[in-house]
Amino acid sequence: MNSFYNFLGLAVRAGKFISGTELTINGIRDGKVKLVIMASDCSPRTMKDLHNKATYYKVPVIDTVDSASLKTAIGKDRKVMGITDFGFAKRLKDIMDN
Repeated sequence: MNSFYNFLGLAVRAGKFISGTELTINGIRDGKVKLVIMASDCSPRTMKDLHNKATYYKVPVIDTVDSASLKTAIGKDRKVMGITDFGFAKRLKDIMDN
C-alpha cells in the first residue's frame, strides 16, 4: 500500500491529476481521466455519482483508500481525484490489484 501512495505522490508532482468531485466528473465525461481515486469515507451520494459516471465511461475506480492517507500522499485535503495520464493510471491500478 505504501508504494501506491508513493507513486500517487509522484503522479501529483508530475501534474498528471485533477482533484475535486466536479472537476473529476467533468474529466471523466471529457475522456481526460483514466483512473478515479476516491476516499472510502466520501459521502454516499458522491460515491454513487462517481461510480455511475465511471462505470458508464468505463473508467476504473479505486475507492479503498482513506482520506487521511490520500491527504498525506498528495499534500492536499481532497477526497476525490482523477489521474489524467494513462501510464500513471495503469501503474496505480496494477499496484492496487496486487
